[in-house]
Amino acid sequence: MRLSDRARTLPESGIRKFFELAEARDDVISLGVGEPDFSAPWAARTAAIDSLERGKTSYTSNRGMAALRERIADHHERYDQSYDPESEILVTTGASEAVDLAFRALVDPGDTVAVHEPTYISYGPGIELAGGEQLTVPTRAEDDFALTRESLEAAGAAEADLLVLCYPNNPTGATMTDEELAEVAAFCRDEDLRVVADEIYAALTYGADHASIATQPGMRERTVVVNGFSKAYAMTGLRLGYALGPADAIDAMNRIHQYTMLSAPTTPQYAAIEALDRCDDEVTEMVDEYNRRRRLVVSRFNEMGLDTFEPGGAFYAFPECGGDDEAFAEELLEAEGVAVVPGSVFGEGGEGHLRVSYATSMRELKEATDRIASFVEGR
Repeated sequence: MRLSDRARTLPESGIRKFFELAEARDDVISLGVGEPDFSAPWAARTAAIDSLERGKTSYTSNRGMAALRERIADHHERYDQSYDPESEILVTTGASEAVDLAFRALVDPGDTVAVHEPTYISYGPGIELAGGEQLTVPTRAEDDFALTRESLEAAGAAEADLLVLCYPNNPTGATMTDEELAEVAAFCRDEDLRVVADEIYAALTYGADHASIATQPGMRERTVVVNGFSKAYAMTGLRLGYALGPADAIDAMNRIHQYTMLSAPTTPQYAAIEALDRCDDEVTEMVDEYNRRRRLVVSRFNEMGLDTFEPGGAFYAFPECGGDDEAFAEELLEAEGVAVVPGSVFGEGGEGHLRVSYATSMRELKEATDRIASFVEGR
């Protein structure tokens, strides 16, 4: 069958290659998976089960259940964000759909979209599918991978139409402070950039509260914030996310959503209501456990000579491995049975690094870091 040029030229996921290599063996410890190793909180699962038993299997409103949107609005007050649940919130099939809808609603063919790298691998293809052109803005290890006004200016982002911001960051675990975001916000206001802020890891921060660019002066009206239930509530397979933003942007996203998805899945919406109502303690417990693992992994990497800055969020470490990160990852998998993801998969600035997920048990992390230390020593 003849395929479209767009489909034929779309690259394969660079992460998938290493998953497939790891799946070919049965002795592998995988530190490559970007999802929690916990199950969704029991109260949320019970709410989902109860909704099915009561036959709640019909479509919901295109925008999502009103009760859920109201709770999302209440939930985001903790981040100093205020949104009208009637007109400024859209429930989506995962945060990934929200990002895709934002690109399709905000990007015209030929528009330039600035993306800081290293970052999540789906942005580039999503921009391409929306008809846009990506402009890469490198971030640096010496800045702890925070985005700076200087890096935006050096990359020519003043000519861009849209900026994609991902903090806490996948793959680096980097976060940004209000002071750092103020510089980026000033650049956006000066150059009239709109922003898509992917904040899916907002609840997973260590030592400091999450800061959002949408709370900076003059940024709420030019920012679409994306979040969801996959990471904080360990609900990846239930595929539920949402977008918050100005009413005109959310309305445009909903017009696309109603033709492509109609509405987000009903069952996880019931689970999400319960999660927001009753599961903060479980989230705190998960964050505390991630923090313990984070300290272990960062300490072990630095001890073995793989320089690693201290990530402030998400559940990834991003150690330097020196030289060819793809060769390092392949040789590590072959020699020691530990799967990690080469940093170069995530774009410019990721070369010479590895993405290591600590969303796995302490026992496996201790064993995996012992194996990596043995590999580094013998290399």
